[in-house]
Order: sequence, then structure tokens, then C-alpha cells
Amino acid sequence: MSMRPRNRDVCADCSAPGPTWASVNRGVLICDECCSIHRGLGRHSSQVRHLTHTSWPQSQLQMVQTLYNNGANSIWEHSLLDPSSVMTGKRKANPQDKVHPNKTDFIKAKYQMLAFVHRMPCREDDSVTAKDLSKQLHSSVRTGNLETCLRLLSLGAQANFFHPEKGNTPLHVAAKAGQLSQAELLAVYGADPGAPDANGLSPIDYARQAGHHDLADRLVEIQFELTDRLAFYLCGRKPDHKNGQHFIIPQIADRNDGLDLSELAKAAKKKLQSLSNHQFEELAMDVYDEVDRRETDAVWLATQNHSTLVTETTVVPFLPVNPEYSSTRNQGRQKLARFNAHEFATLVIDILTDAKRRQQGTSCENAKENVELILKGIDNRHGSESQDVDQPDYDSVASDEDTEREPASGKEERTKSSESSDLSDGPITVQEFMEVKSALNASEVKIQQLLKVNCHLSEELRTMQNKVLKCRSKSNIVDVQKHFACSY
Repeated sequence: MSMRPRNRDVCADCSAPGPTWASVNRGVLICDECCSIHRGLGRHSSQVRHLTHTSWPQSQLQMVQTLYNNGANSIWEHSLLDPSSVMTGKRKANPQDKVHPNKTDFIKAKYQMLAFVHRMPCREDDSVTAKDLSKQLHSSVRTGNLETCLRLLSLGAQANFFHPEKGNTPLHVAAKAGQLSQAELLAVYGADPGAPDANGLSPIDYARQAGHHDLADRLVEIQFELTDRLAFYLCGRKPDHKNGQHFIIPQIADRNDGLDLSELAKAAKKKLQSLSNHQFEELAMDVYDEVDRRETDAVWLATQNHSTLVTETTVVPFLPVNPEYSSTRNQGRQKLARFNAHEFATLVIDILTDAKRRQQGTSCENAKENVELILKGIDNRHGSESQDVDQPDYDSVASDEDTEREPASGKEERTKSSESSDLSDGPITVQEFMEVKSALNASEVKIQQLLKVNCHLSEELRTMQNKVLKCRSKSNIVDVQKHFACSY
């Protein structure tokens, strides 16, 4: 579903007319110029989607439109609405401001630093404040007041908060009440549709028991959103969850070129399968973010028509830094942009294959835990060596590398496609994935050097042994001479 902006709609950041983009997690509509800045903030700050050139779930689009119409932007600009803010020099950006630095500084302050959000009174124990906010959220989601819930989330309420007295989460409450838009908002902020309540029931179960079958179906889609997005990126269709099809495993056209039979590829797949739940979750989330970056980048460039916005300062060549991640993980995430179309498609297929293996593995002791970890909501969604119980559905995917843009600089020698799933069992698997070939080559060189050293040491050892034998012979001769000298 797509939505055309109405004539009265204006950009939430600079008031330019006719915004064509939306920030899903902020509940606002934005113009092209402001969108170019939002894209550089990263998905952890702003999740942007085009209103007409992107396929939207109808209920998610309705949620954003409702928030925008009900003044969600005032949450992010609360202090700017105070007349005294004019006296302090604080002001909202306007359409005539330059993108850099004026609009950029304003948008970063607004969404990254939350400089204009209304602050709660400080307490000595911040966890108490977060718990109180989360309890308020737990009560509020049974109503249709979306902006109240967004305000609570902006202040630190947790979407996955487990109420100790009620024995469930806010998403359970929204599902039972049939509040589809509230469920969409909670999901954007990481609520897990598969989270169990005190009796082991999920929000999906709550929705079905209450007769909200459309909401239950949507929650199933949210539960599988990560793998669905990866599959859609490659083959343009999603699984039919209503009929029990939860995975589509596409196939690259030239996948049977013989490269996958290499020992290195087999070792890489084994490493991927041996990743812990947490490591696999991180990798899947990073690949999802890279898919979102590539798709959004393609839509953004296609809608600019070679306008002045298409400059080096508005291009997002790799995933922006997420301050919540380690520097090593951020470096690994950025290296995903170096993958060409074929390499990246192979990595995505390997992720989908192993996600299905983990979800369907029946011999794993932690099968339930695997399902919950792999199929969580996007922001916190996403284990034994069990085998797939059935064959995947295959779609053919073009492997033409021209379908993806590669950075103009920094191109490196490409590894074989079969190596694109070579992941280490360390916590930062993407970086090791990119460096595995050079690491193996370096290891081979070291092995050869050690072999040479070993041969040299063996020769020295033989020489020393010969010298020892000679010394012993001389010693025996001296002893004999002494013996004869004493006899005479």
C-alpha cells in the first residue's frame, strides 16, 4: 500500500510542503532534503520509508498517518513550542535553511540528542522511572491514543516490559484489546509477538482467542519480518504464512558453478551453523539493516531525478555508526557495503537457510529459544546442528552485479561467492567474514615458514647429535689412555 501526501501536509522538520517520506518510528512526514539527513542518522534513530515508492503494510502506514495527524511531532519539539524558546535563540528549521549545517544540526539535535523532548523530573534511581513509564505504557495500549504511547516510549518506556503483577507485556494487552495500530507502534520499538506471558501464551494467541484474527495474522507477519524482508529483497515475494509457509529460500542462478564444493565453503557454512543464538541474531540484524540501506538508497536516488540533492554529502555509502554497538561491530557492519550483488545475495541466502534450520530443528534442546531469538521483532528480533526437515521453496535470483551500485572507491579483490558465508564464531562475525580469505592465506604462509624452520632445526639437531657422538668417542679414547697410563 502507498499513500500520496495531502496538500496540507508539511515536513515535520522544516515545514516544506508536500513531504514524500515518513519516519516510521518517529511518526512524522518529512521532505526530500530532510530525508537525506535522516538516512545518515541510521535506523536506530530514524526508520525512513517513501510514501508512494515503497510497499507498506496498510496498518503500519495507517499508524504513521494517525500519529502525524494527531501532532506526534510536538513530542520531538516540545520545548520549541514554549514562547520562551524564542528568547533563548532556539527555533525550528525552515525550508530556506541550508541542508548543511542548518537543517542537519537541527535534525540531529531533535532526534539523536532528543534536545527538545519534555523531560521527566530526575530521580536518583532511573530504573524506577523507566519501570513507572513502562507500567503506564502497559495500561495505555488498550486505548487508541497512539501519541500518548509514543510519548511514553520517547521517555524510556520499554516495549517488551513484562508486568510483574499482570504477567504479560504491553503487546499482549494491545492484542487482546484489538488495537492494531498500537501493536504496530510497539513492534516498531521492538516488541516481540512471540513473547510468552506467565501462562506461556503469546500476543498472537491473545489476538486469536479474542477473535481479532486480522491482528493475529499481522503479528505473525511481524514475527517473521526479518526473514520475509530478506527473501523479498532477493525474489520479490514473501511466504504465505496463513498456509503455513514461513520461509522462502531463493537460489542464485549460477549457484551450481562448482565453487560451493570447495572445502573453504564447507568450513564457512559449518562456522555459520555453529554460531551461538546471540551471534546469529547480531549477524541477521546487521544484514537486515544493510538490505534496508540498499533498498532505501535505490528508492531515494530514483525519486531525485538527478536533482541537486544527489551529492556526496547526501549519499549513504555504508551503514551509519550505531553508538550502542562496539566499534568493531560497527566496522564490520560498514564492510557489508563492499559486497557486490552476487556476494551479498549469497550471504542473505545462507542467513535464510540457517534461520530456517534453527527454527525447524526438533532435536535441539533449546528449540523454543531458537524460534524466539530468530523471529523477534526487527529491533530486537532475530541452535544445535539439526537438519532441515523439508526442502525449501526456491526462486531464481539474478546474479548480475550491475543490479547493485558499488562504492566508487575502496574496491578490493572479490572473494569467491561461496566464501560469503565464511563466518567466525567470534562475536563480530561480519568483519571476519570479509577477512577470512586473507587470514587463511596468511596462515598458509606461516605454516610454510614453520615447516622450513622445522627442517632447519632438524638439520641442526642431527649436526648436534653427530658432535655429541664425536665428543663421546674422544672421551672414551681419553679414558682408555688414562687407564693405560695408570697401568704403567
